[in-house]
Amino acid sequence: MRFVIIGAGRVGLRTARVLREEGHEVTLIELDTDIAERARTAGFEVFQGDGAHEALLEEAGVDEADAVGALTADLNVNFAACMIAKHHDCRTVMRIDEDYREEIYQKYADEVDEIVYPERLGAIGAKNALLGGSVRAIADIAQHLQVVLFTITDESPMNGYTISEVALPAQARVLAFGKDGDSMGIPLPDDSLETGDRVAVLADFSVLEEVRQLLVGDESAAVAMEGGH
Repeated sequence: MRFVIIGAGRVGLRTARVLREEGHEVTLIELDTDIAERARTAGFEVFQGDGAHEALLEEAGVDEADAVGALTADLNVNFAACMIAKHHDCRTVMRIDEDYREEIYQKYADEVDEIVYPERLGAIGAKNALLGGSVRAIADIAQHLQVVLFTITDESPMNGYTISEVALPAQARVLAFGKDGDSMGIPLPDDSLETGDRVAVLADFSVLEEVRQLLVGDESAAVAMEGGH
């Protein structure tokens, strides 16, 4: 998939790196000269300028993009970029800061596809929102620990197995389980995993992809973030 990310700061650059590691094409837009140069040094194509300008978004390839992530610290730039991207039939993901969560979410939730709060959810949340699918980042616990909610799919290698039979990596633990349509609860060893069931896992960032492959499988669009909505 192809993505345009506005903002090459901490959140945007980390999101871009994770996407690139998974084989996706990423183009960055950044206003600040030094930050743009740092992203170029990291091997990314960077268009320098204001991401709220349609001409620059078009130059960066918004017409061919599957999604646009507006991940700057400037709410107005993020919203303007998303509105432009929407006119180009892109999936739109807009960053807001934690302080804005309640009032801004209510104001903009219907205008974009996803709103993310990277200070709370980390860059993987922004990445998940861009991709869409069966995984939701819920919370950062520490620098490398995250709680993620996985939805069992038909392609899941663990479909039909019980919780006790799921062999997660050493750096991952099952925290909660919920049958399709039911609320989450404490996982029991004999709980069986079926399509639509949900499993909350605490995992080190380094093993998240391994856990995803185990619980979700190889569906084409494997990850999405809604945490906190």
